[in-house]
Amino acid sequence: MYSKNDVKEFIEMLEGSSLSVLEIKNGDGSAIRLEKAISAAPAVVMQANAPASVNESAPVAAPAAPAAPSAPVAEGKTINSPIVGVFYAAPSPDSNPYVSVGQKISKGDTICIVEAMKCMNEIQSELDGEVTEVLVKDGDLVEYGQPLFRVK
Repeated sequence: MYSKNDVKEFIEMLEGSSLSVLEIKNGDGSAIRLEKAISAAPAVVMQANAPASVNESAPVAAPAAPAAPSAPVAEGKTINSPIVGVFYAAPSPDSNPYVSVGQKISKGDTICIVEAMKCMNEIQSELDGEVTEVLVKDGDLVEYGQPLFRVK
Protein backbone atom coordinates (compact mmCIF):
# COMPACT_ATOMS: atom_id res chain seq x y z
CA MET A 1 0.00 0.00 0.00
CA TYR A 2 1.29 3.42 -0.92
CA SER A 3 0.92 6.46 1.32
CA LYS A 4 -0.55 9.74 0.13
CA ASN A 5 2.96 11.24 0.16
CA ASP A 6 4.29 8.35 -1.97
CA VAL A 7 1.56 8.96 -4.54
CA LYS A 8 2.29 12.71 -4.59
CA GLU A 9 5.98 11.95 -5.09
CA PHE A 10 5.20 9.55 -7.96
CA ILE A 11 2.98 12.18 -9.62
CA GLU A 12 5.72 14.81 -9.28
CA MET A 13 8.23 12.34 -10.70
CA LEU A 14 5.98 11.69 -13.72
CA GLU A 15 5.19 15.38 -14.28
CA GLY A 16 8.87 16.30 -14.12
CA SER A 17 9.86 13.74 -16.73
CA SER A 18 9.32 13.13 -20.42
CA LEU A 19 7.58 9.82 -19.66
CA SER A 20 3.91 9.33 -20.49
CA VAL A 21 3.42 6.27 -18.26
CA LEU A 22 4.93 5.40 -14.90
CA GLU A 23 4.14 1.99 -13.40
CA ILE A 24 5.64 0.98 -10.07
CA LYS A 25 5.29 -2.56 -8.73
CA ASN A 26 5.98 -3.36 -5.09
CA GLY A 27 7.33 -6.70 -3.87
CA ASP A 28 4.03 -7.42 -2.05
CA GLY A 29 2.10 -7.40 -5.34
CA SER A 30 0.70 -3.89 -5.04
CA ALA A 31 1.19 -1.61 -8.01
CA ILE A 32 0.46 1.92 -9.12
CA ARG A 33 0.17 3.14 -12.71
CA LEU A 34 0.14 6.82 -13.67
CA GLU A 35 -0.35 8.16 -17.19
CA LYS A 36 -0.20 11.57 -18.79
CA ALA A 37 -0.85 12.76 -22.31
CA ILE A 38 2.49 13.37 -24.00
CA SER A 39 3.66 12.54 -27.51
CA ALA A 40 5.59 9.31 -28.03
CA ALA A 41 7.61 8.69 -24.86
CA PRO A 42 8.74 5.39 -23.40
CA ALA A 43 6.84 3.61 -20.65
CA VAL A 44 8.98 2.56 -17.69
CA VAL A 45 8.23 -0.15 -15.15
CA MET A 46 10.24 0.00 -11.93
CA GLN A 47 10.42 -2.39 -9.00
CA ALA A 48 9.97 -0.56 -5.68
CA ASN A 49 13.24 -1.97 -4.35
CA ALA A 50 15.12 -1.17 -7.59
CA PRO A 51 16.98 2.11 -8.04
CA ALA A 52 14.78 4.84 -9.50
CA SER A 53 16.42 5.22 -12.91
CA VAL A 54 15.05 5.21 -16.40
CA ASN A 55 15.71 2.06 -18.39
CA GLU A 56 17.71 3.34 -21.37
CA SER A 57 16.71 0.35 -23.51
CA ALA A 58 12.97 0.88 -23.06
CA PRO A 59 11.19 0.82 -26.42
CA VAL A 60 9.83 4.09 -27.75
CA ALA A 61 6.22 4.03 -28.91
CA ALA A 62 5.66 4.52 -32.64
CA PRO A 63 4.32 7.94 -33.62
CA ALA A 64 0.57 8.11 -34.04
CA ALA A 65 -0.81 8.01 -37.57
CA PRO A 66 -2.09 11.37 -38.82
CA ALA A 67 -5.83 11.96 -38.61
CA ALA A 68 -7.89 11.30 -41.71
CA PRO A 69 -8.26 14.55 -43.64
CA SER A 70 -11.85 13.69 -44.60
CA ALA A 71 -13.09 13.92 -41.00
CA PRO A 72 -15.41 16.92 -40.60
CA VAL A 73 -14.29 19.64 -38.20
CA ALA A 74 -16.79 19.97 -35.36
CA GLU A 75 -17.87 23.42 -34.33
CA GLY A 76 -17.76 24.82 -30.81
CA LYS A 77 -15.35 24.72 -27.92
CA THR A 78 -14.48 21.71 -25.81
CA ILE A 79 -14.34 21.19 -22.08
CA ASN A 80 -11.28 19.06 -21.39
CA SER A 81 -10.41 16.77 -18.51
CA PRO A 82 -8.15 18.49 -15.97
CA ILE A 83 -6.87 15.12 -14.69
CA VAL A 84 -6.33 11.48 -15.66
CA GLY A 85 -9.02 9.17 -14.34
CA VAL A 86 -12.34 7.44 -14.95
CA PHE A 87 -15.20 9.54 -16.36
CA TYR A 88 -18.62 9.35 -14.72
CA ALA A 89 -21.53 11.28 -16.24
CA ALA A 90 -23.71 11.00 -13.11
CA PRO A 91 -23.17 11.13 -9.34
CA SER A 92 -24.31 7.48 -9.01
CA PRO A 93 -25.24 4.65 -11.39
CA ASP A 94 -28.98 5.13 -10.80
CA SER A 95 -28.91 8.95 -11.14
CA ASN A 96 -29.48 11.10 -14.20
CA PRO A 97 -26.33 12.52 -15.84
CA TYR A 98 -25.14 15.94 -14.73
CA VAL A 99 -25.54 17.24 -18.30
CA SER A 100 -26.94 15.95 -21.58
CA VAL A 101 -26.90 17.06 -25.21
CA GLY A 102 -28.98 20.20 -25.71
CA GLN A 103 -28.69 21.32 -22.09
CA LYS A 104 -27.60 24.88 -21.29
CA ILE A 105 -24.69 25.10 -18.86
CA SER A 106 -23.03 27.98 -17.05
CA LYS A 107 -19.46 28.48 -15.91
CA GLY A 108 -19.05 26.71 -12.56
CA ASP A 109 -21.82 24.11 -13.09
CA THR A 110 -20.81 20.54 -12.17
CA ILE A 111 -20.78 18.60 -15.45
CA CYS A 112 -19.26 15.23 -14.52
CA ILE A 113 -16.98 13.36 -12.12
CA VAL A 114 -13.48 12.09 -12.87
CA GLU A 115 -12.28 9.48 -10.39
CA ALA A 116 -8.54 9.59 -9.80
CA MET A 117 -6.76 7.55 -7.16
CA LYS A 118 -10.09 6.61 -5.51
CA CYS A 119 -11.02 10.31 -5.17
CA MET A 120 -14.18 11.53 -6.87
CA ASN A 121 -13.40 14.91 -8.45
CA GLU A 122 -16.38 16.99 -9.52
CA ILE A 123 -15.53 18.77 -12.76
CA GLN A 124 -17.04 22.22 -13.28
CA SER A 125 -17.75 23.88 -16.61
CA GLU A 126 -15.27 26.52 -17.75
CA LEU A 127 -17.76 27.81 -20.33
CA ASP A 128 -21.29 29.12 -20.72
CA GLY A 129 -23.27 27.58 -23.56
CA GLU A 130 -25.17 24.56 -24.80
CA VAL A 131 -23.80 21.01 -24.71
CA THR A 132 -23.75 19.79 -28.32
CA GLU A 133 -21.87 16.54 -27.80
CA VAL A 134 -20.70 14.25 -24.99
CA LEU A 135 -17.36 12.95 -26.30
CA VAL A 136 -16.77 10.08 -23.82
CA LYS A 137 -18.85 7.26 -22.38
CA ASP A 138 -19.60 6.63 -18.74
CA GLY A 139 -16.77 4.55 -17.24
CA ASP A 140 -14.19 5.50 -19.90
CA LEU A 141 -10.61 6.18 -18.84
CA VAL A 142 -9.78 9.78 -19.77
CA GLU A 143 -6.40 11.45 -20.20
CA TYR A 144 -5.28 14.87 -19.02
CA GLY A 145 -6.52 17.43 -21.56
CA GLN A 146 -8.83 14.97 -23.34
CA PRO A 147 -12.03 16.65 -24.60
CA LEU A 148 -15.08 15.53 -22.61
CA PHE A 149 -17.84 17.80 -23.95
CA ARG A 150 -18.39 20.03 -26.95
CA VAL A 151 -20.17 23.30 -26.19
CA LYS A 152 -21.45 26.07 -28.47
